[in-house]
Amino acid sequence: MKFALCNETYQGWSFEATCEHISKVGYQGVEVAPFTLCDDPSVMTFSEARDHGRVAREAGLDVVGLHWLLVKPEGMHLTTPDDVVRKKTVAFGQHLARICSAMGGSVMVWGSPNQRSLEPTWNVDDSVQRAADVFREISSVCAEEGVRLALEPLARKETNFMTTAAETVRVIEQVDHPACKLHLDVKAMSDEEASIPAIIEASKAHTIHFHANDPNLKGPGKGDVDFAPIVKALVGTGYDDYVSVEVFDYEPDPETIAIESFAYLQSVFGPATV
Repeated sequence: MKFALCNETYQGWSFEATCEHISKVGYQGVEVAPFTLCDDPSVMTFSEARDHGRVAREAGLDVVGLHWLLVKPEGMHLTTPDDVVRKKTVAFGQHLARICSAMGGSVMVWGSPNQRSLEPTWNVDDSVQRAADVFREISSVCAEEGVRLALEPLARKETNFMTTAAETVRVIEQVDHPACKLHLDVKAMSDEEASIPAIIEASKAHTIHFHANDPNLKGPGKGDVDFAPIVKALVGTGYDDYVSVEVFDYEPDPETIAIESFAYLQSVFGPATV
């Protein structure tokens, strides 16, 4: 297994300093939130993206890909009946696919709960179709760029759309594009009725990326989640790609989070693989 850390953990740090520390701890990859690199990722140039990729590689890291895609700029939405907003969302998603590729990344994790939730008056089937159409158009550019779009189920307190892995897989099947796959997150799976190992097993045909964290918003091993059966299930499916640490509580500091999370991942997965 390979280990990565999400760069927004380093609040207030430069990207260069962030990559240097992530590499120093022992991680092999960095996963990037575009809004941390500039205030408006929609105007980020491919030259700038290539420069960010070079910074990561010079620090000894792979750019795993992008996540937190729709934080900035405002005005994006996946399921809205508003054609103009959906077209804007498609164009931005396609731009991010090209940015991801220019950085050297290969995965885009689509979470963005606020930009996908359904309004009470929206027909669910129509909303699913709109989402599938958006994902299909973005996936076509992802495929051209050597990037895969990884749809992320999120907890019910965060959104009312794609709240389970099974629901998300149904959307993926409706998208019906080889570049559209599944991302699993421990915090999110903890909200489901099924056990996390059962979700992992049921989703193995679609899963291409994985986040390690805890429902308490901290890193892996810092809460009540038992990772031993999770690791057994994930390894049992044949998954051998990146496991990225994503936290939402940045206390006490990024250095401690990075070091303790890496040590825990090694304790449950074994040493990172090349």
